[in-house]
Amino acid sequence: MTGTGGPLAGIKVVELAGIGPAPFCAMLLADLGADVVRVDRPTASGGQGDLLNRGKRSVQVDLKHERGAEAVLALAERADVLLEGLRPGVTERLGVGPEQCWEVNPKLVYGRMTGWGQDGPLAPTAGHDIDYISLTGMLHAIGREGGPPQVPANLLGDFGGGAMYLAVGVLAALLEARTSGRGQVVDAAIVDGAAHLGTMLFSFLGTGAWKTERGTNLLDTGAPYYDVYETADGEHVSVGALEPQFYAELLERLGLTGQVPDRDDPANWPRLREVFAETFRQRTRQEWAEVFEGSDACVAPVLSMTEAETHPHVAARGSLVRRDGVLQPAPAPRFSRTPNPEPRPVATPGAHTDAVAQDWKIPQDLLDSGAFGPRG
Repeated sequence: MTGTGGPLAGIKVVELAGIGPAPFCAMLLADLGADVVRVDRPTASGGQGDLLNRGKRSVQVDLKHERGAEAVLALAERADVLLEGLRPGVTERLGVGPEQCWEVNPKLVYGRMTGWGQDGPLAPTAGHDIDYISLTGMLHAIGREGGPPQVPANLLGDFGGGAMYLAVGVLAALLEARTSGRGQVVDAAIVDGAAHLGTMLFSFLGTGAWKTERGTNLLDTGAPYYDVYETADGEHVSVGALEPQFYAELLERLGLTGQVPDRDDPANWPRLREVFAETFRQRTRQEWAEVFEGSDACVAPVLSMTEAETHPHVAARGSLVRRDGVLQPAPAPRFSRTPNPEPRPVATPGAHTDAVAQDWKIPQDLLDSGAFGPRG
C-alpha cells in the first residue's frame, strides 16, 4: 500500500462544535484523512475523553466578538466543507449561514445535521434520537413479542440515520461541486435517515412478509433461529441461521438433527425456541464458541465492548485498538491504496489556533483581533 494520508487527504473541513452525530461525521471524515478544524466556543475546555473529537484540530472563536463571524468565514473561505448541528436558522443569525459562506466560497458544501430537518412542523423544536426513531416506525419495530419497544442506544438514530447520512451527503455534494463549481446545503435529518434505513422492512411490510406486531417476524426475534440464547454461565450467544444449509449445520452442531419440528411452520416456533433454549443452557458461552468455531452455523458469542477487544477475529483485523491507553474503534472502512491514518489524539479546545492560522492562511490582523480565543 502507498500513501499515508487516507482517501480524503487534502480536503479541508470546518466543524462548528456540537454534540453527537455532527461531531461523529466530522470524526469519520478525519479518520479518512481530511483536515478537520473544530471551531469551539471560548468557554470550551477539556474534552480529552471524547473520542468523537479525535483526529481534529481545534480553534476557539467568540462569535459574539465583532469579528467573530469574520473569523469563521475566513476558515470557510478556505474549506471544502462546513458542518453544523444547530437548530435551523441559528447559523444565519450568527452570520455564518450558507448564503454568507457562499459569498466568500461558492464551492463550499454546507452540511447541516438536525433531528427533524430544516423544515416541517417539528423543525424548530427540541428532540433526541429516541424521538426521531419513534416517529419513523423504527422504534416500534424493535422488541420482543408482547413487550415494549426496546431502545437501541442512540445507534439507529444519531449515528446510523444521522451522522452516516450526513457523511454520504457531504461526499456526494463534494463530487457534484467538482463539476458544477457550486456548493449546496446537505440537509441531513435523523428522521429522514432512520426512515431510509428501514427500507427493507417497509419492503417486507408491503409484500405481507412483515407484521407490525413486535417480535413476530423473521428478523426481530420472532423466528427462533434468529435470536439470542442464555448459556450455562448466564452469558449469551446469538443465532442467525437463516439459510437452510446454515440451519442444518446449526442443528448438527447442537446435536438436534432430526429431533426438532419443521421450522417452516410458524406454529412450531414456540416449541423450537424451547428446545434451543434448553440446549444452549447446557454449556457455557465459551464452550459453545468452541463448538461452533469455524462453522457456517451463524452462531457467535455475545461479547461486551471490553471483551470484544480480545476476540481473535477482532484482534486480527484490529477493529478495536488502544491509543494512549484508550480502547476505541479503528477507522473504517479500509482502502487498499490510500490507507487511513491511525487514530489521532483528541483535540483540546483552542490547542491549534496558530498552526491552523498558518496552514489555512488566516490574516494576521484577524488572528490578533481577539475573535479567536486562546492560542496554543
